[in-house]
Amino acid sequence: MSPAPRTPPDLLAAALRRDAATPLVTAYDDATGERVELSGTTLANWVAKTANLLQDEFDVGPGSTVALALPVHWQTAAVLLGVWSCGATVLDTAAEDDGRLDAADVVLAAQDRLAPLEEQDLPDLLGLSLHPLGLGMTGYAGPARDFALEVRAHGDVFSPYVPPDPAAPGLLAGGVELTLGGLVAAATELAGRLGVTDGDRLLVDDTTAVEAGPVAWLLAPLAAGASIVLCRNADPAALGGRAAAERVTATLGVRIEGFRELGRPA
Repeated sequence: MSPAPRTPPDLLAAALRRDAATPLVTAYDDATGERVELSGTTLANWVAKTANLLQDEFDVGPGSTVALALPVHWQTAAVLLGVWSCGATVLDTAAEDDGRLDAADVVLAAQDRLAPLEEQDLPDLLGLSLHPLGLGMTGYAGPARDFALEVRAHGDVFSPYVPPDPAAPGLLAGGVELTLGGLVAAATELAGRLGVTDGDRLLVDDTTAVEAGPVAWLLAPLAAGASIVLCRNADPAALGGRAAAERVTATLGVRIEGFRELGRPA
């Protein structure tokens, strides 16, 4: 029997043991028409490369804080799990301003949020294009290093210098502070309370995901053995057909006729 997950990277490892080949995260952006599908293996590859980049180039490890000025996105999922794989703390500003970023050791920001950050006295700054194919930033000539270009050079397997400690800080977001182990406990409890079950395919829109935070949109599905259909800039008229095409079994924060809405009485 496999040991119980103790930190967020253990949740991803458990997903890989269950089924590494089927879609784990499917992401849509209705503003651009993008659709990206990541199997467990592909997501784990991005996570490992991200963790290697942070550890090897920026000395990220236990005691480090990595700030994210990123929207809810499939690349954000990889970055979150990459930071936690290093045993470091995520300072998540998805739903806030950027006022606390100077408290971090490294800042990863979407390209459209870089300009004001460049005027601050920040530590190392990485920019993400959020291109659907993982390509680098275009039309950018500022000081931030390009995440997509940097991460490609790093390995597909990650071994932390120091294993993540479940008792170490894991997430700072608004007024929430959770340890790495607390993230797993919170995700497991939330999945049970919402009724997420093993094998569920969960559709969540980015507005709900920003409000609920990464424990809800990323870790709770992983803890329950579910996969994720993440919709940015969701077109309400498209969601019914999409849910059917993607074989969605439940939704979070979105009401679609004929589909189970988590957190609501049947």
